[in-house]
Amino acid sequence: MGIAAGVAAAAIAAGGAAWATSGPTTLSTAQIVSQTDPGLVDVISTLGYEHGTAEGTGMVLTSNGEVLTNNHVVAGATSVSVRDVGNGRTYAATVVGYSDRDDVAVLQLTGASGLTTVKTGNSNGVAVGQQVVALGNAEGKDGTPSVATGTVTALGATITASDEGSGNTEQLSDMIQTNAGIEPGDSGGPLVNSSGAIIGMDTAASTSSGQIGTTADVTTEAFSIPINRALSIADEIEAGQASATVHIGATAFLGVEVSATSSGGYYGGYGQADSGVTIEGTVPATAAAAAGLTAGDTIISVGGQAITSSSDLQSVIEGYHPGDKVTVGWEDQSGQSHSTSVTLTQGPTG
Repeated sequence: MGIAAGVAAAAIAAGGAAWATSGPTTLSTAQIVSQTDPGLVDVISTLGYEHGTAEGTGMVLTSNGEVLTNNHVVAGATSVSVRDVGNGRTYAATVVGYSDRDDVAVLQLTGASGLTTVKTGNSNGVAVGQQVVALGNAEGKDGTPSVATGTVTALGATITASDEGSGNTEQLSDMIQTNAGIEPGDSGGPLVNSSGAIIGMDTAASTSSGQIGTTADVTTEAFSIPINRALSIADEIEAGQASATVHIGATAFLGVEVSATSSGGYYGGYGQADSGVTIEGTVPATAAAAAGLTAGDTIISVGGQAITSSSDLQSVIEGYHPGDKVTVGWEDQSGQSHSTSVTLTQGPTG
């Protein structure tokens, strides 16, 4: 995933039980890498409707293949594969659930067993100035995890993060801020303290450069989700506890095509109309196509809920699952009103 310039607008970068050390043991970077790498995975998302791929990082929570990663690593995916760093094998993965608001997702690897798991710590004890190491699949190379060192520079940061690939933006708060040089592909990877405990999940970064003489100084501001919060959301997902912010299972799909300038790719549908949302086309063999929706039509309601914005439509569709029946109300280009019941299909994650 991409990294863009800017401080306030950072770019998207890249349960287990808490693990406590017996004392203030300080490990070298090499020791941290040796201990942590076997519990990491490379996540490769196939974006079928966007005809592309996205790569990120994940952390193995259980020996049978539950993996913690960022939601934006798998958002828009029509299939996901995972390469385990510990054993070198590649597995198909399903998305157990996700929270797009908190940018957390849990994957389940198919046929996995005996995997090495990561060791998580307590992010409540993070302090400004402490040394950290960030590991991940930088630049999507799917090889030995990259290593970036730095220090914690701030706590409780609030940012607007944007994904270079899809253009999606999200508001993230209470983040750990560091100067570790994380790169695209590091998303979902661990931020580790000097005792070897994971204290955060690398999520976003911004870079700026200044030319001094003949040397360019590059400053990175990186942001990580505190591991306590990420694991708490992962626990909800693993328990199947759906909520207003947590979606469990596959994502429903209305099948409305949207423009590249709208904020979400191929969700339920997007538009710019003052009332409702105007579509640009439909995806074949989906609910919208079966209902006869065409480019220029405006969706007014879904499931009895008024639709006034693209975010409304996304939120409503995310409340359903593939196979659910829902009534869609729309106006065609001549202003005539229509309403019909459709059966939602399975679509891209998120």
